[in-house]
Amino acid sequence: LHSFKHDPENQYVYLEGGDSLQIRLNTVAFDESLVFSGRGEEVNNFLVELFLESEGEEYLIRDSFMPMEPEAFSSRLDSIKSTKLARLDQLQEETPITDGAFEAARASILYQNYLYREKYPFWHRKITRDGTLHDLPPNFYDYRDDVSYEDPRLTFLRPYHDFMIYHIGNLSYMGCRKACEIRQEQVGNKLHFNTHQLHLIDSLITGEELRDNLFRTVAFDYLLKNDSEENFQTFMKEFHRLSGANRHLAEIDRLSEAIQNLRPDEDVPDLAVESSTGKKQTLQDIATEGNVVFYFWSGPQQHHLANITRRVRALREVHSDYRFVGICLRTDRERWETLVESYGLDPADQFWAGDCEKFVQTLVVDNTSKSVLVKDGKIEDGF
Repeated sequence: LHSFKHDPENQYVYLEGGDSLQIRLNTVAFDESLVFSGRGEEVNNFLVELFLESEGEEYLIRDSFMPMEPEAFSSRLDSIKSTKLARLDQLQEETPITDGAFEAARASILYQNYLYREKYPFWHRKITRDGTLHDLPPNFYDYRDDVSYEDPRLTFLRPYHDFMIYHIGNLSYMGCRKACEIRQEQVGNKLHFNTHQLHLIDSLITGEELRDNLFRTVAFDYLLKNDSEENFQTFMKEFHRLSGANRHLAEIDRLSEAIQNLRPDEDVPDLAVESSTGKKQTLQDIATEGNVVFYFWSGPQQHHLANITRRVRALREVHSDYRFVGICLRTDRERWETLVESYGLDPADQFWAGDCEKFVQTLVVDNTSKSVLVKDGKIEDGF
């Protein structure tokens, strides 16, 4: 199983010895336009079909199935699963594929089904607005008996990986509600819950790569919540104790350090940007005096650019004492200049970041909806 990407999109290709594949796609539509041809095309086109169907089904399952009671929900969900498994069997009859390819496709179907079952109690509570988690039938989680915690072939399969993240969170939350000697409202405590997940991964997961990936996911989830300094250090100490040899350790430590450097009263990171006139400046130069909001956008995400442009214009009217400065990421300079002009942005408040990865890591831009508030060259709110 291999992956390829065109930021912010990515997809998979399943390759076996002797395969010879051509990949055709439109980088704007990406998933929707992706077609494989050649030896090995059958299972890969089937996997893309499953992915696209799952994207479309999510709204149906969330809006129509999730409000149902558990038995009806399970019945509808299993109907979708059975249809897909039947199509896979038909593919195997018409164009025989290897056992490995068959199992990859089958796992994609099963773990997508399992993922929605893990989500059900929480989504159902939210959609019905009942405020409590409903009791589930005794057999609701029977599929967990078939879950593998150590098969290396599944580690990077997207439905499996997504399932495992939610599965660990579900087990931690439910176990914590029942077993932890704390008040009920503390179940949502960020430090307690994420530490609980670390211990569960340590006790449950045996596959080395899967362990490392799940430890990384929990660490990122916790660190990006920007908890207090004391809790932050407590979590990192426990993380290092349980996963000190993690292959993602350098990345996690970099994130930890970057978050520390974005706490209030720290200096604005001295990152270089370029103005529309070609003048090179740093964020320090821009934010030396007064109140500044740094926000982010990129060329490939024009829906976000349109939204944030409207939002900034509205905020400027309310907060006239702030300067709103846009930083463009993941876009070539010529394209950036075109977008600034076409969206009617003030060139004096727009800057281009050539070293995108350095910006993303230093300012912890985990998504483009993030902003950084600065006052007189000091961080006011880094998140």
